[in-house]
Amino acid sequence: MSETGSTVPRRQVGRLLRQLREQAGISLMGAAEELEFSRARMYRIEKGEVPVRKHDVIAMCNVYRAPERITEVLIGLAHESKAKGWWHAYGDVVPGWFELYVGMEQAASRLRSYAPTVIPGLLQREEYAEWIFRKWIGKDDAAVSNAVAMRLERQSLLSRTRPAAPLLEVFIDEGVLRRSIPDRFGMQRQLAHLMNVSTRPGVSVRVVPFTAGPHKAASSGQFTILEFPAVGTASPEPTTIYCENLTGALYLDKLHEVETYESIWDELASVALSRTQSDELIGAILKESDG
Repeated sequence: MSETGSTVPRRQVGRLLRQLREQAGISLMGAAEELEFSRARMYRIEKGEVPVRKHDVIAMCNVYRAPERITEVLIGLAHESKAKGWWHAYGDVVPGWFELYVGMEQAASRLRSYAPTVIPGLLQREEYAEWIFRKWIGKDDAAVSNAVAMRLERQSLLSRTRPAAPLLEVFIDEGVLRRSIPDRFGMQRQLAHLMNVSTRPGVSVRVVPFTAGPHKAASSGQFTILEFPAVGTASPEPTTIYCENLTGALYLDKLHEVETYESIWDELASVALSRTQSDELIGAILKESDG
């Protein structure tokens, strides 16, 4: 990608500039002509696809007659949008479509994940992550090692203090816990880690048991709901649903899309075991694996 930088500030800049333009009653083409920008450039700015220079922010705010305070916020966000995230150091191991997610994950104040097939990346131990990546990447040891290191680096956000770590809530299907990797001791350590991490403030791990039967999330697949804090006086990034597949990902933030996944989350909450019951089940599976 030729255009790099922090994705969330870019998206916030674009969204706020679009709101200011619409509030001023100016069309996209009208703004482009006034600013002597191409329509394509205006579109990319408002979609958060490119970082925006300070003097361009000032020019756009002047055309839209934006309040001075909003202009200052946008200048600050524009500056942040040019900074590269730590994940850029891992190069090709991070697909372009996943860079956006990592940036959003770092900026989120609350993360809610449903895991019907594998343990979520933020909760994976090294042995489990290595087995997963060996299946996905193959025999390239350097690529596997790099992918595992990047995954473990992502987990540091759970223990950070500035800004505060995001709240993390996870529903894991019982089948995920019983689908062991060949490294039996590695899997035991993974199960023990799930029990330990769930004792941290702000982290919740609950199991959806086999006894729950078919439920509403059965057709949704794995997903994460990301919520964001406000930045200064700016409104927060909209709640976004992240759904990943083998070749890319979907980022859903329309109201009806978010409401659909919120209803699925409520369904999961109604059928999942409590945190205490979840720990007991994980502990029982751990004992079985030791037999």
